[in-house]
Amino acid sequence: MTSTTKQDVPETPAAGEESRQNIQIHLRKIPLLAELTDDEIIKVKGDIRIRHYAKRDVVLHKGGSGDGLLFLLTGQLQVINVTEDGRAIGLRMLAPGDFFGEIALINNSTRSASVVAMTEVLVAFLPAATAMHLFSHVPSVANQMLRHLAQKIERDSEFRALLSINNTAKRIYTYLVLQQKPAAPGAPVVVENLPTHQDIANMINTSRETVTRALLTLVQQGIVQKEPHRLVIINPEALQKLVQGS
Repeated sequence: MTSTTKQDVPETPAAGEESRQNIQIHLRKIPLLAELTDDEIIKVKGDIRIRHYAKRDVVLHKGGSGDGLLFLLTGQLQVINVTEDGRAIGLRMLAPGDFFGEIALINNSTRSASVVAMTEVLVAFLPAATAMHLFSHVPSVANQMLRHLAQKIERDSEFRALLSINNTAKRIYTYLVLQQKPAAPGAPVVVENLPTHQDIANMINTSRETVTRALLTLVQQGIVQKEPHRLVIINPEALQKLVQGS
């Protein structure tokens, strides 16, 4: 039986002055919580809080307290790091179902990066005590967290290698390969929730104009096809050859 919770949206600074509304959340549709028992769902249901943020609002601030685990319910978020000179560098994008804030929570430390809303979003906040209980007492959550951390280490390693590529166009092509999702048999290879050209530029340390030119070249060569909010990789082999410098 699917368990749900209904929470009023708290009036937070990020939400601005808006009327309170009733939000229904299907907890078992959140991957990390999908295998919880009914008793565990009831505990989470009582503790979770729903927050609304407008586009470009800061959901988490770098250096803030690791006081809970957060889940993206709707919309799109970007994890960013702000350099000493005030320049924002995009690290990765978050999609609905993703969780974040786990590193500061596990380490009992401050947030290592900021998270910014790229669209209007709904975020679920689970207090630290409840989240840590799940990590230590629920095997399904612990196993998913271990896999997540291993994948995060792998992604970070790939991204560092990407940033070391001197050829800017090759860096853009490599970024697309890293972002593409494995296709089901007969389905196209796609990059879902494609960031804006400026956001891609920020992430891979180049200009928006350079990203635009590189994507236009791929479209003209019939390698990719742009659709609303996603990129279809029509010829993955040709894109891979560009990455390899062929």
